[in-house]
Amino acid sequence: MAQLEFAYPWAFVLLPLPILIYWLVPAYRSREDAIKVPFFNEILRALNETPQLAAGLLNRKHWQHGLLIFSWLLIVIALAKPSILGEVQTREAFGRDVLMVVDLSGSMEEADFVSSGLGAPDGEAVSRLTAAKAVLKRFIADREGDRFGLILFGDAAFIQTPFTADQQVWLSLLDEAQTGMAGQSTHLGDAIGLGIKVFEQNPQPSAQQVMIVLTDGNDTGSFVEPIDAAKIAAARGIKIYTIAMGDPTHVGEQPMDMEVVKRISDLTQARSFVAINQGELDKAYQLIDELEPQQYSSTSYRPKISLHHHVIALVLMVHLLMFSAMTIRRLLERDGVSNG
Repeated sequence: MAQLEFAYPWAFVLLPLPILIYWLVPAYRSREDAIKVPFFNEILRALNETPQLAAGLLNRKHWQHGLLIFSWLLIVIALAKPSILGEVQTREAFGRDVLMVVDLSGSMEEADFVSSGLGAPDGEAVSRLTAAKAVLKRFIADREGDRFGLILFGDAAFIQTPFTADQQVWLSLLDEAQTGMAGQSTHLGDAIGLGIKVFEQNPQPSAQQVMIVLTDGNDTGSFVEPIDAAKIAAARGIKIYTIAMGDPTHVGEQPMDMEVVKRISDLTQARSFVAINQGELDKAYQLIDELEPQQYSSTSYRPKISLHHHVIALVLMVHLLMFSAMTIRRLLERDGVSNG
């Protein structure tokens, strides 16, 4: 609810000042003749009157007294500098931009992860992609204030979700991801390159930029080598955490090159992980959560609109209207006398 406040409420002590001046300071008087006529004394003798001091002094009317009091009240209010406080506004300062890069190659369909709270009966084998989705959901659930993006890759990489703080939107788009929808191979270097571009084109970049790459195979034909892409990311201040899913010696068409996976993270001052099962995958994301803690903050404020200039404008407008009305009245009276 809007609220009125005064920046200098002590200004209201000035309200009785005109009364004090009226009481303490005598009115100015002059002994000048108001009308000069050669036969003034003859007129007085004929009327049997005697001249008095300030005989021609004009008395103020009640509306003139009211106008002066009203004007002084407005001037004091303006000196107090009134302002209207608006509704409470909250300014959010987002902590990190976290970009998830998820492999959708055919090998992610392999059901070699044992279910444990993954949306299937405990102990049941689930695909690597199903396990990854479940862990990702738990990972972002407690990351209030971070903005998340999502890149899916296979034969090519594409943006599934630009950076957003709306977790529900992000999760719904993650659920739509299916193995093979981006092709059967693993173009890891191109996916990292696209991630760098997403960070560069972010209209509201964060000082903390994190990329989490989840894959289960080696790069198979990217235009940009993963190591070269990691060097560019390091130059841009982007950290890349890599998570290799499944047995590194039996993933895809050939054993995963863990040296490349580790090198990508080392170049960007991050860490790499190997997750053979769900427990290790959970642990990897928990450790990333500890290494990249939340930095969310929010500040509340109330917009303030100053009114003192409006009050002064009202005083000027009232007096202008009064003087204009008096001037018009005098002109009309003069015209009436002239016509008469």
